[in-house]
This record gives sequence, structure tokens and C-alpha cells, in this order.
Amino acid sequence: MTNPLNIIVIGGGAAGFFGAITCAAAHPHTQVTLLEAGHTPLTKVRISGGGRCNVTHHCFDPAQLVRSYPRGGRELRGAFSRFQPKDTIAWFESRGVRLKTEADGRMFPVTDNSETIVNCLMETARQTGVKLRTKAMVKSVRKKSDSSAQKGFEVELKTGEILKCDRLLIATGNNPLGYRFAKELGHAIEPPVPSLFTFNINDPRLQNLAGVSVENARVHLANPGKNLLEQTGALLITHWGLSGPAILKLSAWGARVLYEHRYQMSLVINWVPTHNPETLRQYLLELKSNNPKRKISSYSPLPIPKRLWQRFLTFVGIDRQMTWAQLSKGALNELVRELTQGQYQIQGKGVFKEEFVTCGGIKLKEVDFKTMESKICPGLYFAGEVLDIDGITGGFNFQSAWTTAWLAGNAMGK
Repeated sequence: MTNPLNIIVIGGGAAGFFGAITCAAAHPHTQVTLLEAGHTPLTKVRISGGGRCNVTHHCFDPAQLVRSYPRGGRELRGAFSRFQPKDTIAWFESRGVRLKTEADGRMFPVTDNSETIVNCLMETARQTGVKLRTKAMVKSVRKKSDSSAQKGFEVELKTGEILKCDRLLIATGNNPLGYRFAKELGHAIEPPVPSLFTFNINDPRLQNLAGVSVENARVHLANPGKNLLEQTGALLITHWGLSGPAILKLSAWGARVLYEHRYQMSLVINWVPTHNPETLRQYLLELKSNNPKRKISSYSPLPIPKRLWQRFLTFVGIDRQMTWAQLSKGALNELVRELTQGQYQIQGKGVFKEEFVTCGGIKLKEVDFKTMESKICPGLYFAGEVLDIDGITGGFNFQSAWTTAWLAGNAMGK
């Protein structure tokens, strides 16, 4: 009887658990040990989606799916043809966890409770024989010499204990320790910087309007001479500035450039993206012609809340008692500019709930995306956010974790 293949997985998050479970289930001859530094594994799974856990996204076309990844989309294209949201849904449902789809495509357990996902992963790990060790902080990782009789890795814990394994999976998320281990084993790291955040903007046009939202707006970063970074979606005014899907998507796609500018950039907003300046001017002129005696401030003629419409009127100097007939050409032009090309100064970044996502990590060209094995260090595998992969909000980051972990888990035991 041959000795079992020893596998160590560093990181007790979504990717670590899924990789460990996949390996143990697909390769019963392996002994899989999962190391978690903290007291409790799966903490990010617990708090994600406001405690409901946004497991994945209802998008079953890999070519479409990869468009939601500012970094890693190209590499994930083939990976998603092997394990995608449809497979994630089937995996959880085969273990008694049904998922539901919300209007925006996000998918949650029908229980609306992340503990359902946590319990499923914990129980499946137990059933497949994964050995979970908590409070097992890794201090260092060494590759044994290829010339030695025993190949593989030595993993030293903070306690001084040394564990040996044949294959190693690093799934440490955006923990700097994971980057350090990868670097020591020969990998290059794209410097990690924040992704998915809100914008701090202190502007009189937004003051005292916290909670006001616009269903559809177009936002772009004023970045002269560079690629246009633009997004469309719902926009929410907050106490500190702006949030909502349009801002979060823009922060993800613009993560590097915003970091380089120290989060001090000009944001251009078209509050009515169905219009450009010319079509909006024509539309307002028709309103003026058809409603000469009506007060301009009495209702919002555009798909934006009345409070926001009135704020723009005040900002460009249009009196609330003024009728459409009294509106001057100059004031009309200013209003059009404000609604379609308003500039706001970003003064810093906020955070998006508890979900801290980074762009950056292990350079993707150094990893084989068929197996998630290192091209530099044989026997070393990666999964999840330790890689330079990040998605926009909506379940995409969990899906890349499930996919890369599934690929690694299947490959490691061969």
C-alpha cells in the first residue's frame, strides 16, 4: 500500500475550504490538512452580503462572466468553462443548500443566512476527512531541495512545529503573509491596492441629501490622455459622498489609477445618461415652450428625485419661484452642463461594508490556469484572492474563489 499524499492548505477562507474539500473528495488517497491562523474559519463568508453571503452571480456564459473582472478575466475564461456559477449552484444544492437569484443577478442561500454556507462547508470538510487546524499561524514555508530523497515542502508554524507535505495550496486571501510565502518561493507580486470602495466627496451639491438615489447615472474619471474609465448604474448619495453600483464598479476598474492619484481625482457625472448635452437642451426647451407659466421647481421633469432637481436649480441660480418662461438661455445652458457634465472632486476613499477586496497579488502569468499550479515552483498551488484577480461587487469574487479552488483541488491529488 502506497503512503497517502500529504496536502497542506494555508488559509481557512472560501478558497481554502473549497480547495481542501475538492481535493479530499476527488482523491481519497490524500491526507488534506487545512491551516487557519485565527480561532474561527470562514470569517469573510460569515460577514459577506450583510451576513447573507452573496455566493455567486446568475451568469452562465463564461464570455459574459469574465467582463465582471477588472483583473483576471482573460485567465478565468478557460477556468469558467470547467467550473462556473451553474456548477457552484449544483455543488451546494447537492448538499442540501438551495440558492435564490435576486433582481440584480446576485445569488444567496434561500435562508438569507451565511451560516447556511459556513455549516455546509464545515460539514463537507468533516465528511471528506479534511483535518482542520485553527489557531495554526504559519511562520514560514520552505521548498525541499529537488535533489533530496524527500521532495515537497516544510511548513513551520508560529509555535515552532514543522509540518511536511508533498503539495501545498496557498489560499490566504489578501493577507500579506500569503504574498510573502509566494515571494519566498520565487513568485512576483503585483502590489496590492484597495478595490471596491466608495468616494469621499465634500460638495455643496450633495450636502443634506444622504439617502437620495438615482436609478441610472453615468460616471467617469477625468483622466486626461488615458483610457476612459466609465461606468453606468445606480448612484447613491451618502453622508460622506457617493456610493452605489456605478461608483463601486468604477472604483474596481479604476483601482490602480485612483491609488496612483492618492484618491484625489475629478469625477464627471451624467445624472441622465439617456441624454447628451444637446438632446437635454432640446428637451428642456420643449418643456419651456409647453409649460411657460409653470414653476420650474414644482416637479422633476427628469428621472431624478425632486430634491436633487431642486438642488441643481439652486446651484445654478434659478429661483424656486421662477417659471419656465422666465428661464434665460444662460441659466438653461448651466443647468444642462450640471446635469450631464457635472464635475466633483474625489477627496479620498471610503470602504464598502465589511467586504475588503484588493487588486494585486500573485502575477497571473506565473500560474497555470488549467491546474492552478505554479509555473515556477512545482507542487505549489494558488486559489482565491491571493492571486491578482478581483471582481466587481455581486458574487464575482466568491465565484473566482470557488473556481480556482476547484481546479487546484482536482489537480493537487493527481
